[in-house]
Amino acid sequence: MRILFITSTRLGDAVISTGLLDHLLHRYPQARFTIVCGPVAAGLFAHMPQRERTIVMTKRPYDMHWVDLWRQCVGTRWDLCVDLRGSVIPFLLRVATRRGMRGGRRPGARVSHLARVLDLSPPPMPVVWTSAAERARAGTLLPDGQGPWVALAPTANWAGKVWAAERFVAFWHAFVAVHGPARPVILYGPGDTERQMAQGVISALGDALDTGGGLSVTEVAALLQRCMLFVGNDSGLMHLSAAAGTPTLGLFGPSRADEYAPCGRCVAHVIAPGPAGSADMRDLGVENVLDAALHLLADVAKAG
Repeated sequence: MRILFITSTRLGDAVISTGLLDHLLHRYPQARFTIVCGPVAAGLFAHMPQRERTIVMTKRPYDMHWVDLWRQCVGTRWDLCVDLRGSVIPFLLRVATRRGMRGGRRPGARVSHLARVLDLSPPPMPVVWTSAAERARAGTLLPDGQGPWVALAPTANWAGKVWAAERFVAFWHAFVAVHGPARPVILYGPGDTERQMAQGVISALGDALDTGGGLSVTEVAALLQRCMLFVGNDSGLMHLSAAAGTPTLGLFGPSRADEYAPCGRCVAHVIAPGPAGSADMRDLGVENVLDAALHLLADVAKAG
């Protein structure tokens, strides 16, 4: 059996879609999967079981990237195509069963939107797949006895979603004053822009582990699995943390928490005061974030 799975170009949406893939992996244990995604998300599927191929779709003028995809897929007969992009591709291929998602915004959690594509309720939670080598390296970078480790992710894909670096620093000092000793791990994506957004936190926290922005997606996931807590802006890293099973606190302002709040077994979010979907991150107070983080850890401890 061959399954074509067309998912997002963005990391966060691609992470959320892994719940559907995990469901399909269990339902069709002999199937071979071809994943279609953007360059940023491609590494997410590097260690996915039963993956035969990843097709990286790079945007081209006049939507020619869809033509490229059709050319790479037209020679195969597909038993199932799941298209989360709402494209015409499934109708231009030899496909036995087509399941797709319409484009456009709609109310409710994104994870629930995706679950409806396969008529699943409750929605399957996102997962991550890491290698033994990545988990071993994570153990070297974040050794037992030098933590506990707390991941801070002070970047996002646009400035309006970013909680100021000085607020992250103030949160950290308040957190260790209440919780006790801990070590911060600073996470951010590749490139100078991400580095500059994170630099204020890195410079202010002298004992922080600076991950350098050069790790692969699954290497970061392996690090997150060794952290007792993640605190970060609404971003792909936030969704990756939730999928990794790390207690995850997402910070929201102008993005919609009702759609993109982290989803998983130990997650929470805090929203800046103001109109839903247009609040200002500058109005999100340090005390609000601290209280939410401590409550999340308390809930995790109660759950065992």
